[in-house]
Amino acid sequence: MMGPIVARDIMVGKLVVLSPHMGLREAAKLLLKNSVSGAPVVNAEGDLIGVFSEMDVMNALVDAVYEELPSSEVRSYMSTDVFTVSEDLDILSVAQIFRDKGYRRLPVVRDGKLVGQISRRDVMAAVVRLMEPSSDYKSAVLYLSALRERAEAPLE
Repeated sequence: MMGPIVARDIMVGKLVVLSPHMGLREAAKLLLKNSVSGAPVVNAEGDLIGVFSEMDVMNALVDAVYEELPSSEVRSYMSTDVFTVSEDLDILSVAQIFRDKGYRRLPVVRDGKLVGQISRRDVMAAVVRLMEPSSDYKSAVLYLSALRERAEAPLE
């Protein structure tokens, strides 16, 4: 029987990360170069302190046109109210967060330190892998059935 799939099993550990003092142009270029819509912002100690996204670039653009930029650094535009998950959170809970909150990505932390990130696509890929015919197909079906039963129960 297969064990529960948790965040650490599906997270991406090698991430594009930004510094709070990085320039807006440099940060936007990194997002474009890596084809990502946002990236975690970490301080020198590796603590997650925010997320910088395409929307933050749009906010900076509007500010630059209508007002003066308060700063040309990521820290002035990054989101600091970041929803994170632990590496032990099960895949169903991760999927429910994506469904209920509308986030595109979730930073995974251990003791406040960024250890990875999960996207909606990572969850979808894990579920597709579970549904692949394999020698352990029966276990995969049982696992997905258990997820369905749990999904019908209210979250605490």
